[in-house]
Amino acid sequence: LSFSSLAKAENGGTYDSNGSVQFIPNKDITEPLDPENPNPEEPVTPIDPTDPTGPNPGTPGPLSIDYASSLNFGENEISTKDRVYAAKAQELSDGRFVPNYVQITDNRGSNAGWSLHVKQNGQFENENAQHTTLTGASISFSEPTVKGTLNDVSAPTATNSFQLDPEGASTLVMSAVEGAGAGTWVNHFGNLTSLENGDVITPAIELFVPGVTPKDNTEYRTSLTWTLSDVPGNNN
Repeated sequence: LSFSSLAKAENGGTYDSNGSVQFIPNKDITEPLDPENPNPEEPVTPIDPTDPTGPNPGTPGPLSIDYASSLNFGENEISTKDRVYAAKAQELSDGRFVPNYVQITDNRGSNAGWSLHVKQNGQFENENAQHTTLTGASISFSEPTVKGTLNDVSAPTATNSFQLDPEGASTLVMSAVEGAGAGTWVNHFGNLTSLENGDVITPAIELFVPGVTPKDNTEYRTSLTWTLSDVPGNNN
């Protein structure tokens, strides 16, 4: 072989190889995030004002309810007039206050959509009181703000305002159509308001109590059930 042909043979040429990565649904529990600035790298620890042992953990699985605020409408004087009480704001373990919120995560990777409903499990009651039930009391939600953690993903749609029926069916809170709603989403209600007595409230969540309803010197309670299903929202 000549020197020129040997140099040409040692040039090396080109060769193609491949790279690949595969993703599967994430079944881990997703921690609660700051509803005003949801950052998965900076989870928060909400305080449950109705339970000193803390809030329930989020549901497991790739389609999960991560957190929903318990609602505390405060300590109020008995009145024979119609009254509306705002929910106290959500307190975090670091001493900050944020609006009350609900958080869900869709880590299925299917972009199939989902729906979130809430139901009030009966009227505010205290079985040990003489007047056991706050007849006619109603909780209402308004001013939803939806924020997500992913880029280039269509957001779910939140119901603008709704009132819970203690004896009725569940109410749609927000939903994602097919192709939308992947990742973690928070829906917080309204903004914070600070009162002169130092309380911080979320005026977008209110409890109406009729003046004609008897109220004893005691605490009345109810519970809410949040249900997340794999039924996509309606494009219409």
